[in-house]
Amino acid sequence: MFYLLDIIGTMAFAMSGALTAMNKKLDPFGVFIIAFVTAVGGGTLRDVLIGRTPVGWMRDLNYVYVITLGFLLTIIFRKRLDKLRKSLALFDTIGLGVFTLIGIQKGIEYNLHPVICIALGTLTACFGGVIRDILCTEIPVIFRKEVYATICILGGIVFFTLRTMNIDNDILYLITSLFIIMVRLLAKKYKWQLSPINHKR
Repeated sequence: MFYLLDIIGTMAFAMSGALTAMNKKLDPFGVFIIAFVTAVGGGTLRDVLIGRTPVGWMRDLNYVYVITLGFLLTIIFRKRLDKLRKSLALFDTIGLGVFTLIGIQKGIEYNLHPVICIALGTLTACFGGVIRDILCTEIPVIFRKEVYATICILGGIVFFTLRTMNIDNDILYLITSLFIIMVRLLAKKYKWQLSPINHKR
């Protein structure tokens, strides 16, 4: 289940990156690079921070294949994905839920404190998108008023709360990822936002 979620998250973020790049009218090579860094950027930074090298996608070429497949599918079906914003939000949301769990699990494997595990989960889920947005000359969504990283933190709290109840790991992963995905979709639908800090008095 964990590996399957990882693959799904990688595919989702790759497609999210590809859609953003196509929206910016980049050439095919540019689209592939954005798809790639979106999919593995957060995980790469996480692995470097915890000293897990070579990083994950260098150990398992399946990730490279999945990213390439996501890139190709996005290119092939780009005409059907005419509502790019809605498609982008959906793929981004799926990746958010899955990658948060992956980051948390890596922290657990290294016997790190739950707070650090949640931080790693948030980093894993968000920083691929940060790199994507910076390369596409946009202010990263994590730094804007839209609820994003906060949902990852809430998901981490839910994860560790349920973990104390000795729930089966597969069910635990599923519940937590669905929680993050559902809250993110609700936040998008009802426009839940964090108010920006006004530096003027």
